[in-house]
Amino acid sequence: MTTWRRVDVEWPERPHFNLAYEEALALAVAKGQAPPTLRFWKNDRTIVLGRHQCAEIEVNFDACERRGVKVVRRFSGGGAVYHDQGNLNYTLVLARNTRSELVARHPGFALAGEAVVAGLRRLGVDAQFVPVNDISVGDRKISGLAGTLSREALLYHGCLLVSSDLAVLGEVLNVAPEKLESRAVRSVRKRVATLDELLGRAVGMDEVKDALTQGVSEVLGVEVEPGVALEWELEKARILWETRYTTDAWALGPCRRCPCRREPDPRFLKSIVSRE
Repeated sequence: MTTWRRVDVEWPERPHFNLAYEEALALAVAKGQAPPTLRFWKNDRTIVLGRHQCAEIEVNFDACERRGVKVVRRFSGGGAVYHDQGNLNYTLVLARNTRSELVARHPGFALAGEAVVAGLRRLGVDAQFVPVNDISVGDRKISGLAGTLSREALLYHGCLLVSSDLAVLGEVLNVAPEKLESRAVRSVRKRVATLDELLGRAVGMDEVKDALTQGVSEVLGVEVEPGVALEWELEKARILWETRYTTDAWALGPCRRCPCRREPDPRFLKSIVSRE
């Protein structure tokens, strides 16, 4: 049976470095420097943009300034999400050539989604994976996934609303009206839920981590053992943090013709481009 490493490593006050470590983790597994890995981590109040998104469209900067919310861009695709200390982020990384048969049985985000669902059901939550990349309870979303694929590795990561401040989430993210209308609700606050709400009690982060770890083990058929961040990963993360995640070019996104690149909101650059 394959053995995975679990790492609980995070820098909540340094979201840029947290995202740099995500990319370093994918590279470490791809290059054989690290085994398949399950990571748990948190950010303090932060909006995380998908790689190709425009911050001016996705972010309410007035609310971010008022609420003290930073903005960071990740290296995977997908939509913008809000993180705080009540939000548990999970990451699954595996080498493609070692588990190709597993990947073939779980197209798209189903690999990670089904593992997370299995973990949530251990907590007593009747969760469902909803393609393309949502995890919901009834008509309320509790988690979403993003991912990236290389020739050597797969990385899936998602954020799980445990006890997040949904009032702040509703203020700082701009949600397209069609997303709300398609679910017959009027606000982002009404279409999301936390585990605390659903279970009617305060849920501990360690309890959630252990349940998700069991879900990964069950669905993927692997052993998951405690591990630590490797020096190779940390050094690669430091280099990425310095040369990519804290640069204007990365912060402003890949679209060179976007008008937001020519005249970016100064509050955006103040938030997203920082060398903590």
